[in-house]
Amino acid sequence: MAKAIAGGLDGTVPHGAGAALPAVHGEACHVEVSPFDTDGEGDIAALAKGGRTNFFGFLIRLVARIPFLFIASRLYGASALGRFASALVMVEFAGQMATLGQKRGLAQRLAETAWPEAGHRAGHVQDPDAAAHAVADALLVTTLLAGAMSVLIWLFPQSMYPKGNFSQAERLLVLAVWAMAVGDIALAALAFRFDVATTVRARAVVEPWTLSITAGLAYFVYPEGGLALAYLASVGAATAVALVALVRAYGLPRRWRPRPLALLRLAVRNMPLAGADAVEWGTRKIDVFILRFFIGEAPLGIYYFAQQFASLPQKLKTSFEPVLGPVITRNVRAHNMPAIAAQVCQVGFWITAAQAGIALALAIPGAALMGLGGPDFVGGTLALFFLLAAEVVAATAVVSEAALIYVARMRNLWISLGTIVMQGALTVGFILAGNRAGMTSVGESALAALAMALALGTSSLLKSRLLARILGEPINNWRWALIWAAVPAIAVGAVAHLLPEWAELVLGLPAILGVYCLVIWRVGFGPEDRVLFRKDPV
Repeated sequence: MAKAIAGGLDGTVPHGAGAALPAVHGEACHVEVSPFDTDGEGDIAALAKGGRTNFFGFLIRLVARIPFLFIASRLYGASALGRFASALVMVEFAGQMATLGQKRGLAQRLAETAWPEAGHRAGHVQDPDAAAHAVADALLVTTLLAGAMSVLIWLFPQSMYPKGNFSQAERLLVLAVWAMAVGDIALAALAFRFDVATTVRARAVVEPWTLSITAGLAYFVYPEGGLALAYLASVGAATAVALVALVRAYGLPRRWRPRPLALLRLAVRNMPLAGADAVEWGTRKIDVFILRFFIGEAPLGIYYFAQQFASLPQKLKTSFEPVLGPVITRNVRAHNMPAIAAQVCQVGFWITAAQAGIALALAIPGAALMGLGGPDFVGGTLALFFLLAAEVVAATAVVSEAALIYVARMRNLWISLGTIVMQGALTVGFILAGNRAGMTSVGESALAALAMALALGTSSLLKSRLLARILGEPINNWRWALIWAAVPAIAVGAVAHLLPEWAELVLGLPAILGVYCLVIWRVGFGPEDRVLFRKDPV
């Protein structure tokens, strides 16, 4: 990496950096500097390691999510699930705002303290507690904001339950705001040191299994608030895992004192990041926020059921962000723009390829998947299709934004704001049109999912164009191999659709994903892509 930094500062290209990516597999990402040259191999190795960990994390999440959805739908019912979804919109929004953009901004803050090993090589004297102090400052800001927002929501519970139908235990969901926000900050700090395993352990193992087990037990003790209590237990357990790992990685902040003025400057500095994070989160939640005013609790519960499956691929790509952030940050400081373009394209294709396969595997047996909740839930299959499509088209926006927040944060924020306004307008317009056409509430919810797909596709186009113009390099995740892999996967899915529903899920779903992975590996992945699956990339 030292060579890359030196080259970036004096305006020259490091030795060996003139190679482009292979013409067959990487034509869309052709750049002047390969991400695998010199110390760039370390960056791509770190990204690949994070990608492998998160892919397995996705599989764990999928297995762990099904028991909760089965319990929530079969025991509690669609209405309780809809009420739960309505409350989570406000709770998660408060948790998102309490982080103040620090899930990504913390990477930049920690980079400014310099890596210990980098400072040692450069001969600099470094405060060994600087990183711990930066994390402590971030946690303090988050705690103060989370406390204020929790009090506000507690005083106005109608913000969670606009229909006024809630139990006292369901009102206690506000307690999750602090745990959720602090957990996000802790995991972001760990990801800066390329510790993605803790994220998978906390979010893919501890959180969903605690949620499922507690929801099942609580139903027999306090069914009126069982889902809320289960959520509190799951978020608390996941945050505890994150905090323990955080202390082991950074240690306790010795000789740390709160710095009010510094914290205020941090808050102001992070406003564009906070806005971008809030809008990114909002594009995934504004549909539920709007739907809860137009449709009943039961149709909303069916939509939320579909959303939980569709959000699984989202976890795959968003969990790349903390790993990609430190890599991009160092190249921004080195003015190594071609390397940034290469890394964005590389990770973008990995995410797009993975999400396309996951979307096919979940969408083709979609009716059987939705049927897990009961016969009434099958009506949400169309919404599931559109939600999965939205996650695939959003991949380019996510990886582009990972760089834009460092090189054009205000322009990125304006595009994000335009995206959510467009999505909100389309959602309301589609729902009203569906209502006039006599569509059912479940059908109207599918139109909300379509609005999301259209808005996120537009965002991907605009953000990739902006980043390409700034870096002077093309940004494109598309390769024709995605189509070549999809065709046989769809054929396998058509055969699996002839089987009973249980066999379609148990046999068909993994067969679809397996055929897709085999083809994409053989015809879509070149040597630069297969580093993702190599234990020790070289």
